[in-house]
Amino acid sequence: MRLLRSTDLALRLLMRLAVVSGSSPTTREVAADMDVPYTHAAKVVAELQHLGLVDARRGRGGGLTLTEKGRTASVGALVRTFEGEGDVVECEGDNPCPLNSDCRLRGALRRAREAFFAALDPVTVADMVVAPTGPLLLSISKRPGAV
Repeated sequence: MRLLRSTDLALRLLMRLAVVSGSSPTTREVAADMDVPYTHAAKVVAELQHLGLVDARRGRGGGLTLTEKGRTASVGALVRTFEGEGDVVECEGDNPCPLNSDCRLRGALRRAREAFFAALDPVTVADMVVAPTGPLLLSISKRPGAV
């Protein structure tokens, strides 16, 4: 299964915020460090803030911080939220599949997708940054002290 760019960015952003201590990077800094367009990062940050996983403050002394809810969030739940509820394959549309109502593939793919999510359910954001990942994230930052 291939994740959407926004799902990937959300997970990487949460991981980076989980290892930052004493600083609150801005969305613009995070976008630059992660080499993604600012507008894309801003949309992901807005969704993470809406979910209560990130606190985003404007102005002097502002920036992004990971909330306790964000630290303990289930990766499976996050991926479900960002990926949405759609099927792995599209069986309808301009050229509907003639097997649509009796297709076994669609059900098998749905079960496989749920198994993928279920495997991620017990993993938290905090789990993803346990050494050696956390220190490595800090070492690969583009700027010293940056996320």
